[in-house]
Amino acid sequence: MADRISTLVMFGATGDLARRMLLPSLYGLDSDGLLPDNLRIIGTARTELDDAGFRERGTSALQEHLPEDFYAAGIAERFLSRLHYVPLDITQPAGFEGLAKAIGDPCHGVAIFLSTAPSLFKPTIDGLAAAGLACPTVRMALEKPLGTDLESSREINDAVAAHFPEDRTFRIDHYLGKETVQNLIALRFANLMFEPLWNSTHIDHVQITVAETVGLEGRGDYYDGAGALRDMVQNHMLQLLALVAMEPPSDFNATAVRDEKVKVLRALRPIGAADAELATVTGQYARGAIDGEPVPGYDEEIGRDSATETFVALKAHIDNWRWKGVPFYLRTGKRMPMRDTEIFIQFKDVPYSIFASRGATTRPNKLVIGLQPEETISLHLMAKAPGLDRQGVRLREIPLDIGLANAFSEYRRRIAYERLLLDLIEGDPTLFVRRDEVEAQWAWIDRIRAAWAEKGMSPKPYPAGTWGPSAAIALTERDGISWNE
Repeated sequence: MADRISTLVMFGATGDLARRMLLPSLYGLDSDGLLPDNLRIIGTARTELDDAGFRERGTSALQEHLPEDFYAAGIAERFLSRLHYVPLDITQPAGFEGLAKAIGDPCHGVAIFLSTAPSLFKPTIDGLAAAGLACPTVRMALEKPLGTDLESSREINDAVAAHFPEDRTFRIDHYLGKETVQNLIALRFANLMFEPLWNSTHIDHVQITVAETVGLEGRGDYYDGAGALRDMVQNHMLQLLALVAMEPPSDFNATAVRDEKVKVLRALRPIGAADAELATVTGQYARGAIDGEPVPGYDEEIGRDSATETFVALKAHIDNWRWKGVPFYLRTGKRMPMRDTEIFIQFKDVPYSIFASRGATTRPNKLVIGLQPEETISLHLMAKAPGLDRQGVRLREIPLDIGLANAFSEYRRRIAYERLLLDLIEGDPTLFVRRDEVEAQWAWIDRIRAAWAEKGMSPKPYPAGTWGPSAAIALTERDGISWNE
């Protein structure tokens, strides 16, 4: 593992991500004694602030977004003393000199966390390099979105690679910092009972759902230019798919894990114009109700007519030996009936039931891995219901539920960014996304978008508070499968 850093520079330090996630995460690490004693945190953005003003904002962020029983004035005072601020307009290259002066010698442990619009990545990196802030030891962390298609992603990656080699580049997908996502790796590779069954011989299909009840939440300009396919499927959902489907890595290290993920992404069967109408569904929410409260439609919320999709459902295939013939159904949408992110794995039924002559019906086993709102693992098994069975054997599906919050109640529930920020500070890239992964994801997504354009497919309306257009139900039911809801 690389040496720890002594300076963390946060671009976009006055933005929503820093307020809700980054500052509370860094406080959490500090409270556990995991930050280097001498670590300075330098925030920068266009807003004119001084150190005291940034610390006031930091205090407000901690008090608003930390659990009440976790915030401690003494720890907060120590943490806030780490915070410094340098105002910087990225479009003015001369401003980088002030940042360089505040950092000092960049060759002694600096990491830069870049959370800006994609259009500002290149001028930011060029400004850092011109100011001498691209030393061989500096680490660069990039928050998504990394482009809008394969071409723009390559332009960003080329700009980064000109000054920051791959081994010092940390591309963030915050889903990879979630405990349950990491537990997926442990579930598969630390338990003999699962891995021998983890293939097309025993698994019927896989579903991955990321459902949100919220609408635009102030992200209208970005979201309308992205849509659900690029905002959620291209990164979070394909990363989850890769972790579910990858071969066992030779070791739990950055190279081995990411090598196996990229093999999966490259094995995804392309979805072209000939397949688009049967393998994909797009939708856009209209007026409806969430938790009994009326909500506007997407066009009303954004203030104009739009052809941007807020819902996507896909049927994907991985063309390799392990997964030949196993469909992967992906579904994500805004204004869904509930907030839910889960991986649903349905095994095949027993090949022959000895209970059929006794009038009993078996059901396939299911494994449900919940990521949010609660982190859970549930294994659904068949068991015999109590009784003397004079009218036949009665079998019932029973869940074996593990709520990770209860199973590990002695541990504090962490924000996903805590793990990622600590890994950045310590130089461990295992849970960050490599360039070839990003580009393999974009290549698959671009093919789908091109197919939509060629076929003239537009989003189908669905009422807010429902599970998307009816075509999404048909996507699975054509195969005799229902979405897990």
